[in-house]
Amino acid sequence: MKSFRDREILITGAGSGIGRATALAFAAEGASLWLADLDEQGNAETAEQARRAGARARTFHCDVADEQSVRALAEAVHERIDALDILMNNAGIGSAGRFLDTSLETWRRVMDVNLMGVVHGCHAFLPAMVEQGRGGHVINVASAAGYFAAPDMPVYAASKFAVQGFSEALRADMASHGIGVSTICPGIINTGIVANSIMEGRMGDPERHGKIVDFYRKRNFTAEDVAKSVLRAVRGNRAVQPVSAEAWGLYYAKRFAPRLLQKVSEKEPPFLK
Repeated sequence: MKSFRDREILITGAGSGIGRATALAFAAEGASLWLADLDEQGNAETAEQARRAGARARTFHCDVADEQSVRALAEAVHERIDALDILMNNAGIGSAGRFLDTSLETWRRVMDVNLMGVVHGCHAFLPAMVEQGRGGHVINVASAAGYFAAPDMPVYAASKFAVQGFSEALRADMASHGIGVSTICPGIINTGIVANSIMEGRMGDPERHGKIVDFYRKRNFTAEDVAKSVLRAVRGNRAVQPVSAEAWGLYYAKRFAPRLLQKVSEKEPPFLK
């Protein structure tokens, strides 16, 4: 898919961060946008910015963790068009804390949003894309934590590893229908997800949490940078798209120096000391 002009694109978690930046990047390319988020105000602001760029943008309130909410979203979209051209499952939440400090409530919540939100989106929209018979693309946002599991992120890493595995299987499944599937794996990105993450155990200490937020802010790799990589991944039909230097570094280290990477992961990051 080389051109996005007049393509019908749906993005979840479009009210801020990577979702908003990608929506605006597609808007600049002349796409028609369907924007979903729990944050209605943020979503409306994204839509308004997209319209100022000349794009058509419609907003919907949706909880991706709720199957019925996603089904209702799909019904609303399919009342107006036959099928999407691009589906971007972006909505997600962060979490941190050593395993013994994590609650089962957190496990369920993160998996419901980060993994089942992706599954719900694909389940609701892919049948129409297949039936339409003109190809398309699915973008599933995972993380560098989808192939590198830090000890302070067992819940988040498990959810993103699952997204990575699901996307790999889905890509092979959808190939015969001309539908590409790309997994986007950002590294340290300066968005609001870190400040709003579920933090447990020592990671829940306000001072420690503040250091993490400050580190991401100083790294200052932006959501707009991620959006550029998303569009490149779709144009090139890339299976896995790491984003940022550390994401690429971890991607190759996992394959070529796994023992060294394991040793590094056992040490506390310098910025937390």
